Amino acid sequence: MGMIGGGPGAFIGAVHRIAAAMDGEIELVCGAFSSQKEKSHEAGIMLGLAKDRVYDSYEEMILKETQLPPEKRMEFVSIVTPNHVHFHPAKLALENGFHVVLDKPVTFNLTEAKELKELIKKTNLVFCLTHTYTGYPMVKEARQQVLSGKFGKIRKVYAEYPQGWLSTNLEANDNKQASWRTDPSKSGIAGAMGDIGTHAFNLAEYVSGLTTSKICADINIKVPGRKLDDDGAVLIKYDNGASGVLFATQIAAGEENNVKIRVYGEKGGLEWKQEDANSLIIKWPDKPNEIYRAGTGYLSSYAAHNCRTPAGHPEGYLEAFANHYRNFSLCVKASIEGNEPEKEWLDFPGIEDGVRGMAFIELVIASGNTEHKWTDFVF
Repeated sequence: MGMIGGGPGAFIGAVHRIAAAMDGEIELVCGAFSSQKEKSHEAGIMLGLAKDRVYDSYEEMILKETQLPPEKRMEFVSIVTPNHVHFHPAKLALENGFHVVLDKPVTFNLTEAKELKELIKKTNLVFCLTHTYTGYPMVKEARQQVLSGKFGKIRKVYAEYPQGWLSTNLEANDNKQASWRTDPSKSGIAGAMGDIGTHAFNLAEYVSGLTTSKICADINIKVPGRKLDDDGAVLIKYDNGASGVLFATQIAAGEENNVKIRVYGEKGGLEWKQEDANSLIIKWPDKPNEIYRAGTGYLSSYAAHNCRTPAGHPEGYLEAFANHYRNFSLCVKASIEGNEPEKEWLDFPGIEDGVRGMAFIELVIASGNTEHKWTDFVF
């Protein structure tokens, strides 16, 4: 693996490196860790990389890695930069034959996402978008429970992501993470809805197995002087006639990352939340709730494949992240060796999730800026 971004002061880069290393499938061999070459080399030294594999820029890295013999060069690149530096390094990597892992949202805008989709289709390379929460074993179990049909036709979907870390004007105090996430030139047209609303949207469609057909959004800026939304709620209509509610906020003071999904059908429903990530609650109208637990022998093959420890040993955010990396790496190996990947390996977010996420961002902001009740989810 080579890495673009994730240098000194970054948050998500370290998470990606831990996740990638967790299963012994991936080795970090090179990187361009910052747009400032001094910081890039500082990170490379800290990570113990060879000096000639730490680069001044991602352009230099991709060019020089292509010139190395196949057994030495990187096989894929992980891109962990702010949103405005997603598209060009991903495009350059794909054009030079490298598989790609990319942090979400996939690009700065929908046009770039569509172009990237066409390039992935043309190159036939493996692409992973790190929507972390669908990596949890019990989220995968939730999806399989819904797809089994045991709940009947799905009628209602609730997805929520409350945070409180931006309940004050942190960006005014030179907080690096707050500064770029609230800057339209780096984050794009959305704040909270782009940063965490896309997670809730992806989680809702993944677990329910449904696709969005219409939205009606209320978008707010609650902290004075902020340039992008920090709070919002969305009513959703799905392709089977089900309705949904999604909210994402970063000004819920006191909240951390309490991601939660609930899905209800004609016969029953389910609930999962990150604060108790090893549990999945199945709900019935005529009998007690059932609690499914990670690491147990009664889970689907998709959930079991993504568990590492016996029941009772908590697996959390880092392991969920690592599941995406492991499944991606298994698919890359299969591609290199000319083998067909197992169906469980293919269960990670890809470019279609990325395009739908960018459509969600643009259509939600458009809906929030209009007095019309409903906006068609067409892009």
